Amino acid sequence: MAATGKPPFRADHVGSLLRPLAIKEARAKRKAGDLTSEELREIEDVEIKKIIARQEDVGLEAITDGEFRRALFHIDFLEHLKGVVVKSGYPMKFKTTEGELEFAPPKMEIVGKLERIRQIAVDDFAYHSSLVTKTPKLCIPSPTMLHFRSGRQGISSEVYPDIEEFFSDLARAYREEITALGKADCKYLQLDDTNLAYLCDPAMREKTREIGEDPDALPRLYARIINDAISSRPDDMTVCIHLCRGNFKSAWVAEGGYEPVAEVLFNELNVDGYFLEYDDERSGDFAPLRFVPKGKTVVLGLVTSKSPEMETKDELKTRIDEASKYMDIDQMALSPQCGFSSTEEGNELTEDDQFAKLGLIVETAREIWG
Repeated sequence: MAATGKPPFRADHVGSLLRPLAIKEARAKRKAGDLTSEELREIEDVEIKKIIARQEDVGLEAITDGEFRRALFHIDFLEHLKGVVVKSGYPMKFKTTEGELEFAPPKMEIVGKLERIRQIAVDDFAYHSSLVTKTPKLCIPSPTMLHFRSGRQGISSEVYPDIEEFFSDLARAYREEITALGKADCKYLQLDDTNLAYLCDPAMREKTREIGEDPDALPRLYARIINDAISSRPDDMTVCIHLCRGNFKSAWVAEGGYEPVAEVLFNELNVDGYFLEYDDERSGDFAPLRFVPKGKTVVLGLVTSKSPEMETKDELKTRIDEASKYMDIDQMALSPQCGFSSTEEGNELTEDDQFAKLGLIVETAREIWG
């Protein structure tokens, strides 16, 4: 049921899954000092084994560890790079169907030369992949996550008087980790990127200008950074990118269609596939898909991870038919619009809701593509 004979698959998912109670309790005990790191990892190992089995049982081909070892989808990876410090964030207004929700995600600053001084995701991937009978999928944050929120202001001008040196060091650190992942037999890697989707939102574009960055120039810069970061990946490693508009307790930050970034996104970014949010009107219409070239796959995120309300097969088929007016249906696949738990708090639905939606995706994809 693969879209191109390899990942991404016709029925796929973004990566993070709702944390079980055992994980939440163990993390709380670890934070309080009542559990060692080793004891926490043993509990995580057990729960990861269970969540892998559930994914395979529902019929998915791409299997993640649910990101069960992370509190946030990006910080837990990026904080391991030397030169990065994590600080308290500024409160942001996340949007919900009922109003607003305030959340202050940690912010990162560059205070020293960027270096990869240790393996970051390799050991976690090795455990995860040892349990999988299908294709193990690993999700890591896009390298652009170290630039967008603060821009030049978050990168020490004393350490990096030339910003190009920072971009070069950032890409090198990623190349080193991706090379190590390739040696660990990782064949399916996803980069999670909020920034390109945020650049589709007029309000976020204005905030970008306020910190001295050009929202029209950033998509091309980010494509260059990502391309450099993944340039040494093995030939048999599929790399996809997920564009996210924010995902915290079923709330979001950005809105707006993909038109401002589409041409660069699809034609200058050297990835194999794109996971795009398309679960409601905040993502715009399908017209930007006209820029997708042959040989690339777009995984349509038509099933929302933010609500327990179930879509129907007919609704999904109708929307896929609408998208096929702009690109070849044989280059498409289906997934949730985002992860179910980009942060450890998780979205406002149950684990049964989550797997009902994943099952719907698998069944619908089989009926469409066979």
